[in-house]
Amino acid sequence: MATAQLSHSIRIHKAPKEAVFPCQITNEHESLIMVKKLFATSISCVTYLRGLFPESSYEEGHLDDLSLKILREDKKCPGSLHIIRWIRGCFDALEKRYLHMAVLTLYTNPKEPEKVTEIYQFKFKYTKEGATMDFDSSSTTFESGTNSEDVKKASVLLMRKLYILMQNLGPLPNDVIITMKLHYYNAVTPHNYHPPGFKEGVNSHFLLFDGEPVNLQAGLVSTGFHSMKLKVTTEATRVSDLENRVFQESSTTEIAHQGLDCDEEEEECNNHIQRMNFVYSQQSSESSRKKRKVSQPVKVFIPDRK
Repeated sequence: MATAQLSHSIRIHKAPKEAVFPCQITNEHESLIMVKKLFATSISCVTYLRGLFPESSYEEGHLDDLSLKILREDKKCPGSLHIIRWIRGCFDALEKRYLHMAVLTLYTNPKEPEKVTEIYQFKFKYTKEGATMDFDSSSTTFESGTNSEDVKKASVLLMRKLYILMQNLGPLPNDVIITMKLHYYNAVTPHNYHPPGFKEGVNSHFLLFDGEPVNLQAGLVSTGFHSMKLKVTTEATRVSDLENRVFQESSTTEIAHQGLDCDEEEEECNNHIQRMNFVYSQQSSESSRKKRKVSQPVKVFIPDRK
């Protein structure tokens, strides 16, 4: 896909009535556009509401009555260029149907990137017809040929829930560092493949939090061709007030103590989320697991938030 088309998938013109997502989803191409835009919009939501970039790095977008901030290429803000380059790299892997999971990670110590503050997991699946977006296993899943209006409703619900999560998390440290790792479907991904902006990455055995980690499932959207699942992980103490509010919004939101997301029918992920003072051994199972191919950014960056 041409660069101009990728940029259009990320950016939204300022006309207040312009639709963020396609009006119809009747084939794999339209589904791919939908998935790309929902992924880019979700990343924009995270970066905006976590205060990673200035207001000038965003444009206005609308999804029904929901006002959105869409990240744009702001040459005065190098961080926005980094994120957009990562998003485009994900687009390349999505087009090729290689991408299994994109993991946006925030941490503070450059010498200890495994000690994290927040994790955002975007997991993708592809049907025989095409691709789907899975946000929450307990949400309604729309099958192939689904009504485009139903997909839009599910997307609106997802964005509302994500906004609630972001607005109720504790503030980030000023010295936060951002990175993104891409996990692939090994069976179809060439050994030497890495999308633009990424290089060979290390498939870590674990990630660490200072406190007890908790997972917040954001929801499920499926087009019948693609699916994407979003899970937010942070310390339980930072979302204690949020838990009840989210359950009041929707009973499908689920909080679970577990590691990086993986399905029983797929290769097992060998990533685990632990407390820093909690130690456990997995020597017998670790050696039998096949590592999933991983890419990491050519360069991580530190937003100027002081």
